Amino acid sequence: MDIIETANREALRRMAEAEPVLIDVRPAAELIAGLGPHMVLHAGPPLVWAEMCGPLRGAIAGAILYEGWAPDLAAAEALAAGGRIAFHPNHHFDAVGPMTGMTTASMPLIVENRRFGNRAYCALNEGLGKVMRFGANGPEVIERLRWLANTLGPALGAALREQGGLKLKPIVARGLAMGDEMHQRNIACSSLFLRAMAPDLAREVGDRETLAQIFAFIGGNDQFFLNIAMAMGKAIMDPVKGIAASTIVTAMSRNGSTFGIRVSATGEQWFTAPVEMPKGLYFPGFSAADANPDIGDSAIVETVGLGGMAMAAAPAVAGFVGAGSAADALTYTRRMYEITAARNADWTLPTLDFAGTPMGIDIRKVLETGLAPVINTGIAHREPGLGQVGAGIVRAPLACFEKALVAFAAMMGIAP
Repeated sequence: MDIIETANREALRRMAEAEPVLIDVRPAAELIAGLGPHMVLHAGPPLVWAEMCGPLRGAIAGAILYEGWAPDLAAAEALAAGGRIAFHPNHHFDAVGPMTGMTTASMPLIVENRRFGNRAYCALNEGLGKVMRFGANGPEVIERLRWLANTLGPALGAALREQGGLKLKPIVARGLAMGDEMHQRNIACSSLFLRAMAPDLAREVGDRETLAQIFAFIGGNDQFFLNIAMAMGKAIMDPVKGIAASTIVTAMSRNGSTFGIRVSATGEQWFTAPVEMPKGLYFPGFSAADANPDIGDSAIVETVGLGGMAMAAAPAVAGFVGAGSAADALTYTRRMYEITAARNADWTLPTLDFAGTPMGIDIRKVLETGLAPVINTGIAHREPGLGQVGAGIVRAPLACFEKALVAFAAMMGIAP
């Protein structure tokens, strides 16, 4: 139908014209309207405590302890289970978060889409090892979060304000040429970020030891750029919401129990289905029996054509997530062209003769082909507090797209 094609062209225009810029790092309580005390934002579509998986419960308990709302983890869990904490999806507050997706009053970073004037938020990446995003909540996790809030965050914020913000599209373009796909491989972009920020960080941080710690943390964290890429993805896709007659997917997310998508024409509505188990490789001592179903807002990067959609850029990641050989990485991206509406001229793939990354997941094409979007993902232990056990790939459930298409058809007055 011409009206749908016209609407989708508008959605693609907004994606292409987006100007995401990392502008600051400040506490969430100063930035996110409506984020009140005893409120926890989580990854994925809405759910209640009784429906939450182990790692999500573990992360929530850790977040409550970190914020000082309870004296210990047992009291934190009792507070959450007793209805004293308000739970909401990150996406409902212009935010995203990897894996469990915790956002409280602590500290996100800000990406502004200067073309359309909207902002998106994501907490700073915690680094490696046991981290809250994988459900860990021990003393080392809390201590690291406090260092991020009290040391790294203010330093990055000051440096970003000094330089007037950091444009993100060029960094992603270079990262794709250097082997990143921006979900499970962010080595190049993390390095490029540090290179861009180092001079202003050196000017803003007076203590040499503190500066060395900051450089060591960012330089030693191969996934540091992931959270920035997620906020960028959210900032790009939010202006695409609410275009009448557009079938372009604006968000994909999972909470460890359900997978949800949003579609442009249907605005804020979630279309959900049970989340699937990742297929991948496990760290020594762990197996699929230890794994939690897929979780996290990080699939926003696939929504903008990165991550699994751009696996051709990062043949090395295919082995890491158990997706096969380097040649298989190219195949994954080629198949994703079948379910998208265009190719992104700003982000190109050297391994595919500089073809643009897949752009604009179309629910009609997903169902016509039976081909669900592929997502690169980390794997969390199913029990709270234990952290990451592997990495893999997962498919978005087709049932989400079926529900979305039914609702879209009803909105358009199309008979089933």
